[in-house]
Amino acid sequence: MSDPETIAVYDRRAADYAARNERYVRRDPQLAAFIAACPPGGRVLDLGCGPGTSSARMAEAGLRVDATDASAEMIALAARAPGVTARQATFDQIEGTDIYDGIWAGFCLLHAPRSDFPRHLTALRQALKPGGQFAIGMKLGEGEARDQIGRHYTYYTHEALMDHLSTAGFTPASETREQGKGLDGSPADLITVICNG
Repeated sequence: MSDPETIAVYDRRAADYAARNERYVRRDPQLAAFIAACPPGGRVLDLGCGPGTSSARMAEAGLRVDATDASAEMIALAARAPGVTARQATFDQIEGTDIYDGIWAGFCLLHAPRSDFPRHLTALRQALKPGGQFAIGMKLGEGEARDQIGRHYTYYTHEALMDHLSTAGFTPASETREQGKGLDGSPADLITVICNG
């Protein structure tokens, strides 16, 4: 994510987001499935980690967690979690080959411009070890827009998202859909897809 307005929203609302996210993460079956699919002690990336609530749960399960986010305030919160290595970084700063046993991209890549999305997926596939787990959370829909508090979103249909994942070299293995409300209170069609690398 590199949109200054979106990053500024997360900097201002980091504490609010953390409080909301903590309740969700503790009951998230997809996160539990992702953790279970990673090897014991495996190295994972929590991309767009926000306040680090997912990172903390991964670390509690014994995984070695690298957490990244473009928001300095979010990284300050994530860095407090025991066992989590947190650094401020944009999606463009993820590089390397065969580093991670798993990559968790929970509702972060929906902030990437449509033109950058394929490139980001390709970089993440490269950073994932063969046979590793990749999880992505997105909001379904069409077009690009800002929400009521100024965050930029890019929406995809289910078919378009699956096409992007397959083109990048991921094999979708399971998915969960639900209705949810974001930080701005607007309802959204949410999807989380767990893929094999």
